Amino acid sequence: VSVAPLARDRVVILGRDQTAARRLDQTRRDFVANVSHELKTPVGAIGLLAETVAEYADEPEVVARFSDQMRREASRLATLVQEIIDLSRLQEPDALVESTVVDMDGVVAEAVDRVRIEAESHSIDIVIGGSHGLQVLGNENLLTTAVRNLLENAIHYSPDNSKVSVGLRATDGVVRLAVVDQGIGIEPEAQDRVFERFYRVDTARSRSTGGTGLGLSIVKHIAADHGGEVTLWSKPGRGSTFTLALPQFTESEDGGAVLAQSAHTPHTPQSARTPHTAHTPHTAQPHTPQPPHTPLKRSAS
Repeated sequence: VSVAPLARDRVVILGRDQTAARRLDQTRRDFVANVSHELKTPVGAIGLLAETVAEYADEPEVVARFSDQMRREASRLATLVQEIIDLSRLQEPDALVESTVVDMDGVVAEAVDRVRIEAESHSIDIVIGGSHGLQVLGNENLLTTAVRNLLENAIHYSPDNSKVSVGLRATDGVVRLAVVDQGIGIEPEAQDRVFERFYRVDTARSRSTGGTGLGLSIVKHIAADHGGEVTLWSKPGRGSTFTLALPQFTESEDGGAVLAQSAHTPHTPQSARTPHTAHTPHTAQPHTPQPPHTPLKRSAS
């Protein structure tokens, strides 16, 4: 509030609503604090491991073991820094300056290929299904990153010898990509927070798998930059389904481009809220309307 004098003993009082500015400033402070905290963990670990290696320099087995841990922490640090950079870029107004027609089959194939080794190390089978030939308008690299992050999240929270399903379908001008896992599930009170930066459902598990807490936040921003959204269905003990919805790109009869205005929906589709066939995909009947991750047709393992 500011006050300015006027003639004849009058004053003018100006009020400025700074709520949005203060909220943005608080968000920035929180982000800096979170980044500082997250960076301290691997940096501190690398320092302690280096001291241990120096102390046991004459014991090759000890040096080899702690050197391996140092490499893992260094890799985690590099991943964290890169994801912070990616997230910062995605929040810029011009994050999606150049858009091209993107084949979603290629996006899924590339994303699955990037997580294949990690999935195989835990005997997790990645199953691909759904419709083919679907296209969206956007950035192929960013969309591949989004799908990869969803797959990595599913793998991290799934037990060994289980399945992760990824499927595509299109309805009402919207392409929906669903990633379904058979993991631990997410408690209802935590579901609204999973897309927050640095939020982890299970801190211990996330750290043991090298998770940064930024993957799902990056997915959210990529979806928003493409005019879409990402939603979640989950129940503890029954796994989770993350659905990425994007405006579908099609060509009109005269060869012109047709793009849905928005992939946002006023409510969560029933298939995303109750994917009753999520963990019994091979029993689905061909004539029955299916959630976006079914029917499952081929294995990527």
